[in-house]
Amino acid sequence: MKKTILMLSTCSMLTLSACSNMSDTSQRTLSGAAIGTAAGVGIGALTGGGLLWGAAGGAAVGAVGGYVYDQYEKDKQKNPPKSNSSKSTGN
Repeated sequence: MKKTILMLSTCSMLTLSACSNMSDTSQRTLSGAAIGTAAGVGIGALTGGGLLWGAAGGAAVGAVGGYVYDQYEKDKQKNPPKSNSSKSTGN
């Protein structure tokens, strides 16, 4: 039990430290791929399909989703939405 906890904590620390010098785009793409992999494996397990194919497909879809989300966030920062505060309140 102690070996398992030590191994999991070591892997967690290595995983978290690997993301410290990544750009926002890389972090979002990698996060999307990780979430997609987990979802793909889960769906593959529930449907009785191949877990590896589910993981690969989920990783691909998740990575694309993470990249698209990053581009959306960058565009939102460059072109912030216009505020409606210029409307008059009337008397």
